[in-house]
Amino acid sequence: MTEQTHRAASAALYRAVWRWHFIAGLVILPFVLILAITGGIYLFKDEINDAAYQNLRFVQEGSAPLAPSQITAAALAAHPGEMKAYTPAMAADRSAEVDILGEDGLKDTVYVDPYTGDVLGTLWDGGAAGSPAMYVVRKLHSLEYVGWFGNRLIEAAAGWMVLLVGTGIFLWLPRGRKLGTVSIKAKRGRPWWRDLHAVTGIYTGVFIVFLAMTGLPWSGVWGGKFYDYAYALGMGMPDGYWSGKPVSTVPVADAVDRAPWIMEKQPLPLSGESAGVPQALDTVVAKVEDLGIVPGYSVSMPGGPEGVFTASVYPDDITYERVIHLDQYSGEVLYDAMLEDLGTLGRWAEWGISVHMGQEWGLVNQIVLLLACLAMVGLCVSGAAMWWKRRPSGALGVPQVPADWRIPRALLLMAVAAGIFFPLVGLSMLVLAAVEIAVHLVGRRRQLA
Repeated sequence: MTEQTHRAASAALYRAVWRWHFIAGLVILPFVLILAITGGIYLFKDEINDAAYQNLRFVQEGSAPLAPSQITAAALAAHPGEMKAYTPAMAADRSAEVDILGEDGLKDTVYVDPYTGDVLGTLWDGGAAGSPAMYVVRKLHSLEYVGWFGNRLIEAAAGWMVLLVGTGIFLWLPRGRKLGTVSIKAKRGRPWWRDLHAVTGIYTGVFIVFLAMTGLPWSGVWGGKFYDYAYALGMGMPDGYWSGKPVSTVPVADAVDRAPWIMEKQPLPLSGESAGVPQALDTVVAKVEDLGIVPGYSVSMPGGPEGVFTASVYPDDITYERVIHLDQYSGEVLYDAMLEDLGTLGRWAEWGISVHMGQEWGLVNQIVLLLACLAMVGLCVSGAAMWWKRRPSGALGVPQVPADWRIPRALLLMAVAAGIFFPLVGLSMLVLAAVEIAVHLVGRRRQLA
């Protein structure tokens, strides 16, 4: 290959990568903004909930708390219905929470002073989000308000984020220089936005990839396949989960607000003799605390005559996460698992999710990921600004297709590999390729005409 041919090939490859980086970036830009803004807010959900609902979540510390049965009785007296879960006060200055399914079919959380039994108020149950407001943020983050299709769009966007970081680094690499742009040198105009985009991306790319990859376990296609492969390899939820005990068709995720991700799809066990007398809540609480479950846990009530009591906790330090199932009649421990009982991939996924949510290292974790979310917003803004400034009047301004199509075909193998690893990215690649071909054929027909 001559020097001239080599340069032509390099230029063609660069333009092909630039074109796809440009198109994909514009397509997923709104979804990245949604992920970044809602994710940045959700990192501080506990702090926001504590500040917004201080009168419900905090109490004056007393001498000795009431029994769980007394606390739940006070909640049911103020808000009649079916008790679904009980959460003891996680600290001396915290209220207890009782989840009650009302006659209107809605589940509310009733906050009770554990020392006096006074009902402090109620909120619509937000589940793991802790409040209705944070529930909305959580659902927007995954676009679940749009249904399964919204979740798939977010999954595709997360996969494309990984590829955009990779292609961005390729475009950043110097061509004839020792280093790419590591500081903002331009003073104004499009070059300033270009430098801002490049510098932000090169310094924060690894954090963006981390956020994308650790968020994918919740997705429908990629997350489902990861779950299945982890389980099949014995590296997720170990085989023999229930040790031969009878199980229901109800998944763990339907019984508790938050369980280890790798356990959420596993079925709940069944209680034994359904003609017996259920254990008292006071007895159940005493038993799980004797087993060493850490504060912050909740006890979910049995779902019917064959259901079980489930105590679960998902603390900031996930080494103490735990799920305990008790036979509702005998009180027998049917299952008791902590992080160390999960398989290798299960533990890695749990750790990644914990960091993703800003839990693992406290405020430092939250601030670092907040900066990564702000960087994602900055990349979207700077990318849109560059496009707007460079586009011709009345046109999209998409980089031209390379004249030499032989060299860019070297990207095919990488595109196929990416499509296999991120199935929805592969599907969107095919859609974009079909659009590219259609535009090319239309343009060629016009030229011939």
